Amino acid sequence: MEQVDCVVVGAGVVGLAVARALALAGREVLVLEACHAIGTQTSARNSEVIHAGMYYPTGSLKANLCVRGNALLYAYCAERGIGHSRCGKLIVATAQDQLAKLQAIQDRAIANGVHDLVWLDTPQAQVAEPALQCLAALHSPSTGIVDSHGLMLSLLGDIENLGGVLALNSPLALAECACEAIELIAVGGTRLRAKTVVNAAGLQAPALAARFAGLDPRHVPTAYFAKGNYFTLAGRSPFSRLIYPVPEAAGLGVHLTLDLGGQARFGPDVQWVDSPDDTEVQAARGDAFYAEVRKYWPALPDGALVPAYAGIRPKIGGSNEAARDFCIQGPRDHGVPGLVNLFGIESPGLTSALAIGERVVELLA
Repeated sequence: MEQVDCVVVGAGVVGLAVARALALAGREVLVLEACHAIGTQTSARNSEVIHAGMYYPTGSLKANLCVRGNALLYAYCAERGIGHSRCGKLIVATAQDQLAKLQAIQDRAIANGVHDLVWLDTPQAQVAEPALQCLAALHSPSTGIVDSHGLMLSLLGDIENLGGVLALNSPLALAECACEAIELIAVGGTRLRAKTVVNAAGLQAPALAARFAGLDPRHVPTAYFAKGNYFTLAGRSPFSRLIYPVPEAAGLGVHLTLDLGGQARFGPDVQWVDSPDDTEVQAARGDAFYAEVRKYWPALPDGALVPAYAGIRPKIGGSNEAARDFCIQGPRDHGVPGLVNLFGIESPGLTSALAIGERVVELLA
């Protein structure tokens, strides 16, 4: 039976960042990916936003890792020439009762270590973005966008340059946990023994962990799937920054983001689904977007929204629960030597990826 030092399961942006961090720490790393290519699921179906860290509860993993990850990601992209833009974002209040919520976001940002938010009144916001309608806005200059595929290719290049290996089309059937090593059994029957295993399987992470013999089931959360549909704007964007409404319970509202070519898209909404494979965008869902978008952009033309794509948030809390924090379980949490589980790594997972890699290395030190 082949023996390896570290196995990272999942080659999305988080799995690749973790594998890179382990390789930089001198570990021999094998990345197993069930699909035919890297980053084909959550990492390929999101807004590609570099978040600043103002939304998340102070002291939470999301807050700490987002703020740290933001700095790491901008530095990494600049060093490696990865496409990105520090374009900034406006969080907008469009109703009187949202002003207090906007102030609460600013207060939380300061508590989280984000000190660059600027409060704009209506005239100031419209000077920044003439097409915008709002009562007030928070300008976040450290919010930006990134070429997520370029980022993943760079991370993979680092892994391979450090001696790591990627194996595609390599789904796992189950694993057996013991004190000396973790035995991994692939769907095709191949067996590996690894000292360290990181479950970074994203949407499939809870289902995979449930097949780890020797891991107490009480440490495996229930998976929930919150689909987010995106619609592209036909025509030129009237905005140069990202525009976000005051957040909703399960997401950040129907916001406007830009890609690196300047194309605008709206979304995601929140649609609870039963399967992580439910990624078809139904054109009819765009009907509800118009009213939401026109709260901050009244001039949105009829028929301007074109179905684009959908992504699935890997939730570990249901529709009637408050948003859950990242769950990063190490041996001290579940008692299995050498095993780290990453559950519920939804937004801001892309921003936090490099910081999550650091955290995993610390857990295994």
